[in-house]
Amino acid sequence: MVRTGQQGQGQGQGQRQTVKAARRPELRLPELVAWAGGGLEPDGDYDGLEFADLDLAGQEGIGARFMDCAVRRCALDEAGLAKARFLDSVLEGVRGVGTDLSGASLRDVELVDARLGGVQMHGAVLERVVVRGGKIDYLNLRKARLKDVVFEGCVLVEPDFAGAVLERVEFRDCALRGVDFSGVRLQDVDLREATELGIARGVDALAGAVISPAQLFDLAPALASQLGVRVLG
Repeated sequence: MVRTGQQGQGQGQGQRQTVKAARRPELRLPELVAWAGGGLEPDGDYDGLEFADLDLAGQEGIGARFMDCAVRRCALDEAGLAKARFLDSVLEGVRGVGTDLSGASLRDVELVDARLGGVQMHGAVLERVVVRGGKIDYLNLRKARLKDVVFEGCVLVEPDFAGAVLERVEFRDCALRGVDFSGVRLQDVDLREATELGIARGVDALAGAVISPAQLFDLAPALASQLGVRVLG
């Protein structure tokens, strides 16, 4: 069921206490070396590098590994990064449309002030990831696995979480517009501090999520419709 904290003061307090907080990444990047190579390479191995102000649009880095790296202010339009691995890394101010990160793995990563559209991350695995600031349109996280992920101060327009598994995921000061939660599995997912919570599909799959009383009021029509309840004046 959707936990709201409204079922008695004592019980509500207990419920709030049982919401497990996401573990955030603890990044300590080493002194980085500026990337001086040409294009990205499939299965490339990049360690301790800084990619700054580069046009990586359309490049193919399928299966590449980025360890202790920083990617700053780079264009990623149509970049092929399927099954890439980002470990202990920062992506800051990246921008682009149609970036392919399907099946990618992000662990101990910060994604800061991104401006992305149509990002393909279906089947991706995210663990200890913070998405802070920026705006991402049409983010495809279908059948992805998210554990210890925080969306903070960002705008997500029509994100697709259908069939995904979310554990200890927090939405803080974050706008969710037209989200698809169809068939999701949720555990300790905290939506209470979302500034907007617009659910287009999957309101029936919110078991394991925590929402605020105000959000419950806003979702009441969709919940009534899902249950087949008619509300007549």
